[in-house]
Amino acid sequence: MSMNQIPNSLNSSQLESINDLINHVGQRQLKDFGQINSDLKPDGTLITECDRWSDQTIVAGLDTIAKGEGVLSEEGNKLIPNSSAYWVVDPLDGTTNFAAGIPYWAISIARFINGSPETAFLDIPALKKRIVAIKGKGVWLNDKPLKPEARLKKNSDCISLCSRSIKVLQMKPEQSFPGKIRLLGVSSLNMTSVAIGQTVAALEATPKIWDIAAAWLILEELNCLIKWLDTNPQNIQPGKDLTTTNFPLLTASSEDQLKKMLPWSSALIKTN
Repeated sequence: MSMNQIPNSLNSSQLESINDLINHVGQRQLKDFGQINSDLKPDGTLITECDRWSDQTIVAGLDTIAKGEGVLSEEGNKLIPNSSAYWVVDPLDGTTNFAAGIPYWAISIARFINGSPETAFLDIPALKKRIVAIKGKGVWLNDKPLKPEARLKKNSDCISLCSRSIKVLQMKPEQSFPGKIRLLGVSSLNMTSVAIGQTVAALEATPKIWDIAAAWLILEELNCLIKWLDTNPQNIQPGKDLTTTNFPLLTASSEDQLKKMLPWSSALIKTN
């Protein structure tokens, strides 16, 4: 398939097969949850045998479900595929939580078309929650539609920071932070928390493409704002190795919240 062709949307059978695949992987993760040893990867992050198994299982499953569409995954191929439709996978986002027995981690799978997410699946096995987003059609949580107005009714004043962005508090000691701080320990869920109204903004210092892939579409479909603080992932080209590429970002539920967080995101970029 050439980059100039527009791939078809996933059909109902493919969508069902992906949900079945996620169910299979989630069951194995729940079995291993908190009971498996972890190792350190070269970048200092944790990995378990369940991460590796989950990655291999998802990649093999997608190859069967969507023939000819490449896959980029955290534990596998890090090159952007040359096909106009391809997949970005984080088989277990939140390995530290998972290995420590903290029930907050996610399976993230997104299908990209010509560089942007078109379908996204974000599953939280321990909480039995699955978010699905389809570009231009909306977002569903456990098969029930999510609407932007539902998010705004929650009136949260919490803001999510990743562990590497919390240093901005030391950079601006003279200013009060514009919200109650939450550190969830899972990049994809930090961002998605804005989309579903748990937080009003999230600041991510060093997310990789597999961290942001599914959350990106969920945020867009629920009318949240994303400000790329350095590299815009829409500008990356096929064949690019994303092993060490970060996509720092600020996401917010409204223009007002975005403006409140801009000074803090600027401080973050200056420290990196």
